[in-house]
Amino acid sequence: MKRRYPLLAVPLLVAAPGFPQAQTLSLDQATQVDQVFAQWNRTDSPGCALGVYKDGQIVYTHGYGMANLNDDVPITPETVFHVASMSKQFTAFSILLLAAQGKLSLDDDIHKYIPELQDFGVPVTLRQMMHHTSGLRDQWSLLNLAGWRYSQDLITDDDVISVVSRQKALNFTPGEKYMYSNTGFTLLAQVVKRVSGMSFREFTSKNIFIPLGMTHTHFRDDHEEVIKHDALGYDQSGPGKPFRMSLTNFDTAGATSLHTTVEDLALWDENFYHPRVGTPAIIAQMVEPGKLNSGKVQDYASGLSIGTYRGLPTVGHGGADAGYRSTIVRFPNQHFGASVLCNFADTDPGDLANQVADILLAKDFPAKSDKDPKKTPSQPAAQAPVKTDADLPITPDQMTVIAGGYWDGQEQFANVTIRDAKLMLEVNDNDFHQLKQFSPGHFHVADESWGNQIDLHFVPAEQAKPRRIEETFDGSNPQTFTVVDLAPLAATQLNDYAGPYVSEEIDPVYRVAEQNGSLVLTRLKYGADILHLVAKDIFVGDTGKITFTRDAAQHVTGFTLDADRIQNLKFTKRAQ
Repeated sequence: MKRRYPLLAVPLLVAAPGFPQAQTLSLDQATQVDQVFAQWNRTDSPGCALGVYKDGQIVYTHGYGMANLNDDVPITPETVFHVASMSKQFTAFSILLLAAQGKLSLDDDIHKYIPELQDFGVPVTLRQMMHHTSGLRDQWSLLNLAGWRYSQDLITDDDVISVVSRQKALNFTPGEKYMYSNTGFTLLAQVVKRVSGMSFREFTSKNIFIPLGMTHTHFRDDHEEVIKHDALGYDQSGPGKPFRMSLTNFDTAGATSLHTTVEDLALWDENFYHPRVGTPAIIAQMVEPGKLNSGKVQDYASGLSIGTYRGLPTVGHGGADAGYRSTIVRFPNQHFGASVLCNFADTDPGDLANQVADILLAKDFPAKSDKDPKKTPSQPAAQAPVKTDADLPITPDQMTVIAGGYWDGQEQFANVTIRDAKLMLEVNDNDFHQLKQFSPGHFHVADESWGNQIDLHFVPAEQAKPRRIEETFDGSNPQTFTVVDLAPLAATQLNDYAGPYVSEEIDPVYRVAEQNGSLVLTRLKYGADILHLVAKDIFVGDTGKITFTRDAAQHVTGFTLDADRIQNLKFTKRAQ
């Protein structure tokens, strides 16, 4: 096997073209780093490519797993990956280049360049779009609601602009808060195209990638393009299940669609220390955090997340599309960085990169810092419960008290039921998962694919608070689900909501009907969605949170929909 696939066993320590000669890690360090990726270092699994950068040099590159399971092609440091939202920093950089040339201003209203957008009554600036404070509804969520199937239906820039240009309202007043929006970066790429007079791919190649020597990097704007050494994306329906291809299928760039390698990314990383493209002023702008109208400073800059890990400042961004996962993280004070590019949906490149940093920056971390990568000074990690060596039994009385429906106040409905003397969890009508108690009142999901990072803490009713679930993930702040204690509606009451609903902002008709004692929503290309009553006239399902509206005579007239990165999308009830 080593003769046939030497790259799976031997790290490549060669530098990218035009990059300083690589310096090897110690044998002990390299062995520890390889162990981080050991589960992917197989010939029957997708995996990851790793690049490590220190003081302007590539110090380690390695491929783990397979780029193409069909033809037994291994991942190497030269493998090209779709890196999804890692793309955004290059889009922001392009805008800053044009601003430096005096061809636009960051405080320009987007309507100056994309006049086909609706008048929202307030300006939406390029700066706000770069910082995710624009209020623009997210393109992927909109397309989903409009009947498009992500990574199955071909989606182009024109398709995105078509649906976005029909939006009559924003999620919120620009600058009021932060909400991640891919739309902003797709439109920024269109601004680059219209201002520069060349395609976004051409502009970035001419002004960023070619000058830096990133010879295996470009924005893909044609899904039928052949890309040499390109990794296929994969997912898996559960542990031990067959791998299935999971590929992107869109011709839209700016928010996504960058293809690159861990070696090329070394050149981009070093540009933040010694700019060969752009100026020190542009680099400073890239890492300057955004601000809300209130003056509150955000932890997001121009296509880059600003944070800390174990007490050290970090700058970076991740990406996730179809079966692809990616991250690049920079520790600027240590002149150290790492990129992890993967072609399997179940990988966590951010965590893998942090584990590499744990090994190689061990002497740099403050002695008593918290290793939790999510911890910030304003967001302390939740106190973890004491775990026992074995799961604790759950009595029938416990199960009865815990069972019920719980709502997070937004778009998630958690249904806890008893099946075959087991406590089971279902969220928004997806699969049931068994819950096991690892500490008194604390549960985790038994399914291995979920891991043990989720802590579901069932809290009994206390004083004015009803019983609830406090969910924490890997030490994060708890997300609260409060019990829903409403009497079920009769069929006649449910029929008040029944009928077709239409929106001026998307095309499909949404149909609501009573079926077997439940309210069900159907829409184009998607299966029936059972809606759960969580408050008066408010229902939650896979589609999102639906709040029905009534007239003075209490007749149902329509509803508003809050879905993932979509707020207050209005529908009107149409006569049948």
